[in-house]
Amino acid sequence: MPGSLDPGCDTAYGGIVSVPRIVLDTNVLVSGLRSRLGSAFRVLTAIADGKVEVALSVPLVLEYEDALLRATNLSATEIRQVVAYLCSVGYLQKVYFLWRPFLRDPGDDLVLELAVAAGASQIVTFNQRDFRGVERFGVSAIEPRDLLVQLGEIDHGNA
Repeated sequence: MPGSLDPGCDTAYGGIVSVPRIVLDTNVLVSGLRSRLGSAFRVLTAIADGKVEVALSVPLVLEYEDALLRATNLSATEIRQVVAYLCSVGYLQKVYFLWRPFLRDPGDDLVLELAVAAGASQIVTFNQRDFRGVERFGVSAIEPRDLLVQLGEIDHGNA
């Protein structure tokens, strides 16, 4: 449930339904908005369908906006609409504790910090190597197609 205080629970249908809480690396969002053909777009669809809950923080939302401005043909208005939508359906989390520097890229550190603070089980990224060692924090880094297999959206053989 957007803004829920209980990690991984959705009560929209009157009961508690567990959905995975993830953090979406910027590269997956950009890829999903650049093409409707790949696994990244299907992850965005899974978010829209409520099959997975995306955790967000202010620093990550600002990174999303910046990357979308640089790496897509979307207008500033379209980018604001995408980000506003994600904020309306996402789990909004303040990050009070920084683990920096842990990863090579400070932009990746903010993704890890959000995952830990929000109790997310996974970071969905195309750059798993950039997130080596996050298992220490109880988080795994997986590719979009692996999340789709977990959700039953694609067959493991088609991944």
